[in-house]
Amino acid sequence: MDKSRIPRFYKMSVDERVEAVRTRGIVNADDHRALASGEHTLNVEGADKMIENVIGVMGMPVGLGLNFVVNGKDYVVPLVVEEPSIVAALSSAAKTARESGGFETSSTDPILIGQVQVVGVSHIQNARAKLLQNKEEIINLANSMHPNMVARGGGAIDIEVFTHPTGNDIGDMLVMHLLVNTCDAMGANLVNTMCEGVASLVEKITGGEVFLRILSNLTDRAMVTARTTIAVDSLNGRGFSGEQVRDGIIIASEFARIDPYRAATHNKGIMNGVDALVLATGNDWRAVEAGVHAYAARGHQYTSLSSWSKNHNGDLVGTLTMPIKVGIVGGPLQSNPTVAMNIRMTGVKHATELAELMGAVGLAQNFAALRALVTDGIQKGHMTLHARSVVMAAGAGADIFDKVVDRLLESQQIKIWKARELITELQNESASQETSGQAMEIAPAAAAGHGKIILLGEHSVVYNRHAIAIPAPVAIRARVAPSDHGVRLSIPNWGVDHYLERDPIKRTSFENPAATILDKLGLADQNMTLEVFPAVPRAMGLGGSAAIAVAIIRALSAHYQLNLTDQQVNELALESEKIAHGNPSGVDNTVATFGQPMLYQRGSPPTIRTLDIPSPVAVVVGMTGVESLTASMVSRVNASWQKNPKRYERMFDEMDALALEGANALEQGDWKTLGELMNVGQGFLNALQVSCWELEELIQIARDNGAAGAKLTGGGGGGAMVALCPDNPQRVIKAMNNAGYRALEFLIGPRETEHSADIVAQPATGANTDRERGEHH
Repeated sequence: MDKSRIPRFYKMSVDERVEAVRTRGIVNADDHRALASGEHTLNVEGADKMIENVIGVMGMPVGLGLNFVVNGKDYVVPLVVEEPSIVAALSSAAKTARESGGFETSSTDPILIGQVQVVGVSHIQNARAKLLQNKEEIINLANSMHPNMVARGGGAIDIEVFTHPTGNDIGDMLVMHLLVNTCDAMGANLVNTMCEGVASLVEKITGGEVFLRILSNLTDRAMVTARTTIAVDSLNGRGFSGEQVRDGIIIASEFARIDPYRAATHNKGIMNGVDALVLATGNDWRAVEAGVHAYAARGHQYTSLSSWSKNHNGDLVGTLTMPIKVGIVGGPLQSNPTVAMNIRMTGVKHATELAELMGAVGLAQNFAALRALVTDGIQKGHMTLHARSVVMAAGAGADIFDKVVDRLLESQQIKIWKARELITELQNESASQETSGQAMEIAPAAAAGHGKIILLGEHSVVYNRHAIAIPAPVAIRARVAPSDHGVRLSIPNWGVDHYLERDPIKRTSFENPAATILDKLGLADQNMTLEVFPAVPRAMGLGGSAAIAVAIIRALSAHYQLNLTDQQVNELALESEKIAHGNPSGVDNTVATFGQPMLYQRGSPPTIRTLDIPSPVAVVVGMTGVESLTASMVSRVNASWQKNPKRYERMFDEMDALALEGANALEQGDWKTLGELMNVGQGFLNALQVSCWELEELIQIARDNGAAGAKLTGGGGGGAMVALCPDNPQRVIKAMNNAGYRALEFLIGPRETEHSADIVAQPATGANTDRERGEHH
């Protein structure tokens, strides 16, 4: 029976797992009794003998990494770690490697370096030569301090001498390395004692002054190499061929080799597993971490510890080389009963064997992380990453980069020539928009949802007052593409690439709005990729979540030939908005669906009056760069309303009157009056305490530069503001850009016919007397 193969171990109860490790001989009778009773856990009395000022003991989970075969030997790997998925990922990676023979490891002797720093040397090269000439005397003196270590085959074995120019008043320094084989001990105290013991002799030989004498944690004389070859057929699964997974791992490995920013995360992933085993066996994880990262930075730049390639058979080959200096004997290791039990569980006989097991664990963890990235993460977004690389190579500027990526993905021709063609196309469009004054792109109505701007009535609309909402002539577009595995949501511009959970219980709050749409349409069990291309910024109060919902619903309707009406789209988008925001007013999804300027009042059904604007007028949207959570702002207002409903009802009535008057001014083209009403509306929003200093700065910039009116738009607390600019909107944009903000301009004007849908209008009257109160939001 393979002791490291325990089928369905993760589904057992803790008691069943303890019994399973006993029956397989992983723990002896005493350890089994300690595990079953909890006696193995470090108690306060034991902890008080380990460190100072003890007041308690903090527990950490001990899990078992299974399926490990290293140099033909079966291992169960105890892991102390708090992060979910590490133990499962390691066991899965070891199982995959096991199918192809497991891991092969090798190591050098467990050499620890002690450093003796010498300063004040008059003839540094002569001193260096004298130290080397007296090497045997230095080594003998060092070993006389630990004769038992020498008897076990260890002790000081050599010295090295280095000179270092300092370029300051200290003068050049000389550093002697004392190389010590510490056998099965960690050896830190042993080496420090030896360095202290030879200091006087070093001073006598060199004529200088010994300053520091201490071990080094860059243990590059105690090296471990782990290797594994994984058959390409073993990599099949999750909707990807073995060749795709193999090549993705190789590409990701090369990224870590050449880029220190990626290498840092790559190596951290390796250490997820190594540190867990170092902790479990009572070794100094801080020393191991320091040595590993110093080794990774030994060349011209920090680089990866592992490398992945393919052999002549097309199989995946992984190699990891790293310094690991650990021990299996000594007081610090055996004072914690769990540590002693864990070391027994591994079955290792020597410190080098433990170090080699750690190397195999590091390589397994690295494989698990890279495989997850290229299948669940990077590989899911591989086309997007490839497209971004192509667009960069084609020379797209930052102002159009994301749009070129979106259009390149839509074209499905991820080629440099196509990217250059799209760059030219977008540059021509930009020039045309500047001429016409229309600076934001209008997306097609099919599989699209409009953003929105509230001119008047934020927050009061939740309490059944009127709001003026106009569609931003930008849209979020979506499409459905085939997929071999699950439902993938991809929003490249927002950095989203995620598979939705099929089980509603396991879904995160982030997944629920899109998943609700799929559930309602009976499509949750389909395999698909939902690709979303936003032109509306995220969390800026411009109706992004509603626009995404509408775009996704229309894309699903088109792909699966559901023939949903606009009203059905609107109703379904409202259900998604309820998941995202609680109990919204419904204005966002209505504008996103119908794309018409409107006077909106909440109700069942809502009261909507489509607004006819006589002539185009420019508005400028200024974005704070501070993401806004609408639900948080709504909750803040609701809390104030709950404390003093009469005061806030009066305020909402005033805001309602502004919206009604503003609708008339908008339809009459009375921009002066509308601007004044917007300014007054901002005063009420300030009173509701939903503004912020960034919004106030943008509003003041707009007013100072000729805007007829300016106010925040949306929930507030960040997000965006809107300025009405019948004259010289470019002056406002320039001033905002100069202040470090992003600003966009577009025209609002007569009703759209080509890119918007008809609404069944219902007469809008004064404030509803039978109001649903804000507690329902």
